Amino acid sequence: MPTFVLVLADAPQVLVALEQSAFAGAIRQSVWAYPLANVGHIVALTLFAGAVAVLDLRLLGAFAKTPPAAVVRPARIVAMLGLALMALTGFMLFAAEASHVAMNPVFQLKAGLIALAILNALVIAGPVVSGLGAAGPDAPVPARAKVAAALSLALWIGVAACGRLIAYF
Repeated sequence: MPTFVLVLADAPQVLVALEQSAFAGAIRQSVWAYPLANVGHIVALTLFAGAVAVLDLRLLGAFAKTPPAAVVRPARIVAMLGLALMALTGFMLFAAEASHVAMNPVFQLKAGLIALAILNALVIAGPVVSGLGAAGPDAPVPARAKVAAALSLALWIGVAACGRLIAYF
């Protein structure tokens, strides 16, 4: 197993300041804050992953007897809620160990994958999905939406894998 020796001085000062803040200290010292943030992060991930899977699978052709908008619109709302909750709980987890976590190469990969996945949702999938409102059941889904959906699934699975692997690097 690879090991990385990190020195607090190697981390950007803004992250050291975050980690040393009263907010982060309260999270570390509380019996409940860090564990609840951790559980909240997993619950939010479950909510988000389920919504993204349903959304992307519909774009890829599953549930074809249902109009795309009837699946995609509610799934996007649930996904956005899950993402917001993951961001909130993730920030709490991050703040408690900001200087150490930010220097972790797996966390850095995770952050990059999150950025790419959000960019995919906004730039590639967003405009295409917005145009599906009038499409009926069995209506063909544009190839661009299918590519965005496949990319989305791959990126979010990579994010989840990195999230679990952070502890090992």
